[in-house]
Amino acid sequence: MQSPAPQPARRPTLTIAAAALLLGAAAGLAACNQTTAEPNKKPDAATIAAVETARPVRANMSAIYSGTAPIEADQEARVVAKVAGEVRRILVEEGDTVREGQSLAILDGDKLRLQLAESRANLAKLEHDYARNAELQKRGLIGGAAFDTLRYELDAQRASSERAALELSYTEIRAPIAGVVAERRIKVGNTLAPGDLVFVVSRPNPLIAHVHVPEREISKLAVGQQAEAEVDAARGRFSATIRRVSPVVDPVTGTFKVTLEFTPDPRLRAGMFARINIVYERREQALAIPRSALIDSDAGATVYVVDKGKAALRIVHTGLVNGADVEVLSGLTDRDVVVVVGQSGLKAGNEVKVVAAAPVTAGRGG
Repeated sequence: MQSPAPQPARRPTLTIAAAALLLGAAAGLAACNQTTAEPNKKPDAATIAAVETARPVRANMSAIYSGTAPIEADQEARVVAKVAGEVRRILVEEGDTVREGQSLAILDGDKLRLQLAESRANLAKLEHDYARNAELQKRGLIGGAAFDTLRYELDAQRASSERAALELSYTEIRAPIAGVVAERRIKVGNTLAPGDLVFVVSRPNPLIAHVHVPEREISKLAVGQQAEAEVDAARGRFSATIRRVSPVVDPVTGTFKVTLEFTPDPRLRAGMFARINIVYERREQALAIPRSALIDSDAGATVYVVDKGKAALRIVHTGLVNGADVEVLSGLTDRDVVVVVGQSGLKAGNEVKVVAAAPVTAGRGG
């Protein structure tokens, strides 16, 4: 009897469940090893924020209102013709210094001289009649009513003669104030009518400027406060002082008028244009930072500071604003390092790298 042929040996096989179990165990081991290594791994350089910083500084801060206005003479007279006439002579030119009452021009006065002569002749006749009738009235030869009428006529004629003399005097045009002839509007031979402008006389000192300020600023400005004006035409900066503050707000423009007086300076002229900065409050040795460091948030004004290589958020209370700088009343100290560039993408706790320290600018406007 022949033995059956031997069968080949069977290899052990894994079920699908067993394979899945082994794969899961391997994945768990790998995850465990990765978790163990995380605390020792250095942060990626791409997650470190590059920033520029600045330290708060102590500086004199000023609160300033800025406006524009033309420079004017405080006293200016527009000289007009008071009687009609032809210009016979001009005695002054633009730029001449004149005294109060000085003659500026002479008009033709022939007609007015004749009127004055006629008025005086009538006055002389009435004075003679009045003297003769006064004797008759004393003797009772004329009634009181007739004599009173004569006296009234005499008084009226005297007034008429005085008026004729006054009008004749107006043919000599005189300066109403002392100053400088700013404009001459006439030529020899011009025929003038009453009210025609002939000269403008102004006093060069003091020079003033009227600034129209929004009504919300009315409580901040007062007489005596200092100001500085930039005048391009004079190529310089000039000091001024508030002399008058109007108590009335214009209902149409919502502004009130502030009058500033300039410190005398030969470079300034009436008509020049000035950019004016009025200092209405000063603080000595205030803590100041660049305005670029501020971030608006729901909590108010905030800044980021660098604390042990990480960004920390601080809420600050601000005060005066002076150009590119702002006063910090609370929330920072002189020792803090404030982020001024690169803070827009920061979050509290982010690691930061200071790439540059921004130049100190605080206090330049004070």
